[in-house]
Amino acid sequence: MKNRFLSVVLFLGLINLNVNAQQALWGGGQITSPEINTDQTVTFRYFAPDAKEVKISGDWLPSKDWVPGSEIMNKNENGVWNFTTSALPSDLYSYSFIVDGLKTTDPNNVYLIRDVAMVFNVFIVGGGKADLYAVKIVPHGSVTRRWYDSPSIGFNRRITIYTPPGYETSKEKYPVLYLLHGMGGDEEAWIALGRTSQIMDNLIAQGKAKPMLVVMSNGNVSQEAAPGESSLGLYKPTFELPNTMDGKFEESFRDVIQFVESNYRVKAEKSGRAIAGLSMGGFHSLHISRYYTKSFDYVGLFSAAILPDTSVTSKIYENLDATLETQMKNGYKLYWIGMGKTDFLYNDGKAYRARLDKIGMKYTYLESEGGHTWTNWRVYLSDFVPLLFR
Repeated sequence: MKNRFLSVVLFLGLINLNVNAQQALWGGGQITSPEINTDQTVTFRYFAPDAKEVKISGDWLPSKDWVPGSEIMNKNENGVWNFTTSALPSDLYSYSFIVDGLKTTDPNNVYLIRDVAMVFNVFIVGGGKADLYAVKIVPHGSVTRRWYDSPSIGFNRRITIYTPPGYETSKEKYPVLYLLHGMGGDEEAWIALGRTSQIMDNLIAQGKAKPMLVVMSNGNVSQEAAPGESSLGLYKPTFELPNTMDGKFEESFRDVIQFVESNYRVKAEKSGRAIAGLSMGGFHSLHISRYYTKSFDYVGLFSAAILPDTSVTSKIYENLDATLETQMKNGYKLYWIGMGKTDFLYNDGKAYRARLDKIGMKYTYLESEGGHTWTNWRVYLSDFVPLLFR
């Protein structure tokens, strides 16, 4: 009786497996999307036989007011909607589908990334700069999430740390790049959207970058950690959070440095520290580096927000020109600024460079195409890192 029962269970299981396989087949499970073609065009497919209209929205399409453009897809006789792009330059791209007005992800592409409260699919077109963003057969560093005590804020916080290949077996001390995210981001932003570990692995393997730690902290002092990674549970992420640009993060940044220099083999000196960030993180990098004027020999401002809200009062933001002059007199090896030609912060960045020119503070400036995008920030990181700790 027992054997007969097991036989029935196995038979029913095989039927169920077969039904599920058929559902996957007819539900589009065998569809390839996206398909990167040899001519660098990309074909997308979406199975929706009953849909009246399906569009693809991607960051390679012209955007309108921060919203990526979209194109209508074509439906074939099997109910599969298709769209093929023109040849795309090498890069990491994001996209989503819009099915009868409802935005959704691609069920045939498991590669998804969160940006604040949005989730979208990604793909890489190689053959150029995006080769740095891909995993190659090279020695790999390690990425860990650590919790550290922040006495200045009053609770433990989460941080992401990249250690270079060979760190675990080495006895040498390494320099550190503190890499800061923009508004709405967190300690996951640079590692996910910025492809930091892939860029570092590949640059180090090519001999273009010195082995270094990259420390990616959470710039939102009201958060313990990224959404879903703290005691607050699974809440919906929001863009603007309390205390993001009021001086509290800058005041507490010594806690981050203290944790790193107490727990890792690093060069605890000005010549072994760099700080850089995008947008709000560029704002933080600017003000941390001039407030702690003897802490960093390398500074990177990527599409940086520059000046604080005039309604904000903090000792961190006082005496801007005087503290910049002190930073200049104390010496530094690199002050690097990158900005896109169509960035909404372009004019602020231009005014800030004029301010530096007026006091005679030297800097390196890169002006790129495009605007306030991860496409630019990955490039800035790729260009900035090889200049460090030489």
